[in-house]
Amino acid sequence: MECHMIGISRGCPENQVSWFSWKSTNLDWEDVRSLRCNVTRWNLRVGSQKCTLTCQAFVGKQSMHQKLWRTYSMPINLDEESSSPFSQDYSSDNENASDDSPEELLDQPLGSDELKTLLVDSERTKLVKKLSEANQQNRFLKRQLYIMEDALVNFKSELAVMELEVQALVSLAEEIAKSGIPEGSRKINGKYIQSHLHSRLEAVHEKLKEQIKDVDAAQSKEVSILWCGMAESVQVMGTFDGWSQGEHLSPEYTGSFTKFSTTLMLRPGRYEIKFLVDGEWQLSPEFPTVGEGLMENNLLIVK
Repeated sequence: MECHMIGISRGCPENQVSWFSWKSTNLDWEDVRSLRCNVTRWNLRVGSQKCTLTCQAFVGKQSMHQKLWRTYSMPINLDEESSSPFSQDYSSDNENASDDSPEELLDQPLGSDELKTLLVDSERTKLVKKLSEANQQNRFLKRQLYIMEDALVNFKSELAVMELEVQALVSLAEEIAKSGIPEGSRKINGKYIQSHLHSRLEAVHEKLKEQIKDVDAAQSKEVSILWCGMAESVQVMGTFDGWSQGEHLSPEYTGSFTKFSTTLMLRPGRYEIKFLVDGEWQLSPEFPTVGEGLMENNLLIVK
């Protein structure tokens, strides 16, 4: 039985591979004839170059005793090896990319200067975060303080109205007590009821006065702070806010010197203050001083 061999070839930039298959029913070879033929011709274009590949196949006639399928592959080299500047550039780019890969950069050890820089940046970030939280807390406390101040003002107004009403009742009770005591009036603790009512109203009146004084003591008052001298920036610091932020003074130019002033809302009491003038601590001769050496501060008394 005659069998024809079919060759199929595919092209690639470096190698060519051919597959051959044949079919037969007899195992004995009867006659073999080789026939040289051109199977196909490729025109390959890589970059701007062309290469031509000629593949040769052999067709044979054979006889075999049993049915058999086989597949053979044969490498075929190109007559001319193609070269492309683009592929070379691409490979060089890959090498450069591999040299600068993130994995290799991460594997490189950090120097002492870089470690110090990272530590300083980390500490700075923590300090900035803490300062931001402290400022937020300070603003919250100030808002709460303003709310309490408003509540104290309202409470003081109510106490003042009550004090006037009680004072009017005291005057009326005193007038009744001074008038004639009706017969049959009962006594309480040895006093007639009219006199007892007058004394009780007077006691209530005195308590109201004390509460009004306590409200005045708890209520903040405006206190003017002055600094005279030649300077660009003046800030007053003190125990009124725990030496935390202080208050900046506004300049007023008068010709020969500059007067800095501000207003603080303070409750009655004693406060220690100090002035930060152009970044340097200074005392003001306008206020008395307490302490010695570095602990010497100006004394501010709010009545």
